[in-house]
Amino acid sequence: MTTLKINTIENAPEDSKPLLENSQKSFGMIPGLHGVLASAPKTLEAYQTLHELFTQTSFNEEELTVVWQAINVEHACHYCVPAHTGIAKMMKVDDAITEALRNETPLESSKLEALRTMTLTITRNRGQVTQEDLDTFYAAGYGEQQVLEIILGLSQKVISNYTNHIANTPVDEPFKKFAWSK
Repeated sequence: MTTLKINTIENAPEDSKPLLENSQKSFGMIPGLHGVLASAPKTLEAYQTLHELFTQTSFNEEELTVVWQAINVEHACHYCVPAHTGIAKMMKVDDAITEALRNETPLESSKLEALRTMTLTITRNRGQVTQEDLDTFYAAGYGEQQVLEIILGLSQKVISNYTNHIANTPVDEPFKKFAWSK
């Protein structure tokens, strides 16, 4: 099993300290992922920036959850699936959506299912999609903007999912009740 250091505000590199202070203010704690990423200040900054940008896309709370959790589950991230389960609850996303994503069962909404399918197609095929894939996605009510926004969300999730695999980041206390494994 591999592990990486989980930094605190006190022992983090100087350039990471203000970023961790922002995490503390935003979450009331320093998420373990942020503590790990703090070893590389620009990586923590990139993650936080991508997160902020992704939450400002055209996607609503349900759609953000679909993109995040589809990728988290596909990447089998032991840390992010429980964290985003808690985040979805905070965003008041219907538990049925969260459970379908966690359990890899179809979503009731055909539009959200099309979003999950496109997210997984992009993720699994490393961006190699067909015109038919795009046409099906567009027919569900999405467009080119959303294709590119999925890639933004994927960029954020690659940083977190891969870091958590290498660091074996412990799930934060508030999210332990949402523990998950593939």
